[in-house]
Amino acid sequence: MRVDFNVPLDANGKVTDNSRIKAALPTIQKIAKDGGRVILMSHFGRPNGKEEKYSLKQVVEELENLLGKKVVFVDECIGEKSLEQTSQLKKGEIALLENVRFHKEETEGDEFFAGQLAEHGDVFVNDAFGAAHREHASTAVIARFFEHDKLFGALMEKEIKNLGKVLYGSTKPVTAIIGGAKVSSKIEIIENLMDSVDNMIIGGGMAFTFIRAMKGRIGSSLTEDKRLQTALDIMDLAKQRGVNFYLPSDAIIADKFANDADHKTCDIKQIPDGWMGLDIGPASTKRFAETILHSRTILWNGPMGVFEMDNFQTGTKKIAEAIAGATQAGSFSLVGGGDSVAALSKYGLGEKMSYVSTGGGAMLEYLEGKELPGIKAIKASSMAGAEEE
Repeated sequence: MRVDFNVPLDANGKVTDNSRIKAALPTIQKIAKDGGRVILMSHFGRPNGKEEKYSLKQVVEELENLLGKKVVFVDECIGEKSLEQTSQLKKGEIALLENVRFHKEETEGDEFFAGQLAEHGDVFVNDAFGAAHREHASTAVIARFFEHDKLFGALMEKEIKNLGKVLYGSTKPVTAIIGGAKVSSKIEIIENLMDSVDNMIIGGGMAFTFIRAMKGRIGSSLTEDKRLQTALDIMDLAKQRGVNFYLPSDAIIADKFANDADHKTCDIKQIPDGWMGLDIGPASTKRFAETILHSRTILWNGPMGVFEMDNFQTGTKKIAEAIAGATQAGSFSLVGGGDSVAALSKYGLGEKMSYVSTGGGAMLEYLEGKELPGIKAIKASSMAGAEEE
């Protein structure tokens, strides 16, 4: 079973955020309860060869605590010694293989390496949505060795179903809130969503590229000068598709990039030289929140400002609260992306969303309309099997 246990650790090697491990538990527990022998594989960090600081051994204690049962740690993911350990598992027992990225063949998508991993099991279950956009040995290539014995885990199914609600089966009005630093990293998601949404709200650093493209003065705010035409094209596309396109009208500006900087509210098109926008202003926050509260389906990806600094977190916090309020009133909300999820965690609002995605890059690529290798690999054989039957 491929899982995503790429979790943050503190200086003592203790897991600081176990949400990804928790997300995999239902599938692990079901297989074990049904008498399967569960062999887990995951990547962890970006090691250069075998580095002890990237050993999955550090995750075992947290996994055991969450499962309430012993987990066998196998200190290699391929080879005779590891196969001997996994073959000795009894029904319902669980093993965790060492970091698959200790072998460069993993990220190279090497078929022989994938075949070595495949020797551990009779059935392949992919439940690592966070890694589904990578065509790596353990996420996609391995599926070739289980022509009719591969399937999605509960988490993957849930991710696909909830993302599908935004793209294909949404209750209108649909609002997408896209934030973060750069337009360039979100162009395709914005364009692809134009067919699905009624309202598109833009915040965060990327908003300044749009303001600059409209001849606004943005001081020393973050901007991508090479993307000014792209910004204008996106606004034109919104107009063509009848999508309400919302940009901030005001910003909280600062004289330096620091929490203790002098700061004030300013018209977003009139930012003085030497000042930079670090959050959306109160008028923008109010307007965005009203739109969100009148929405029936909401997608949020990317913060509204530098929420890590207390003086520039208000916009992100208020937007998160508005989404929580709309959800409580019966709307469907989907939140994804590292920074947005971190913001929900900071404000204790994760439980108040309909669904929080475990995949950052994978979620973005799915919403861009791309076919993810980890999903395609499972579907390909399933369809072939269905046709033969």
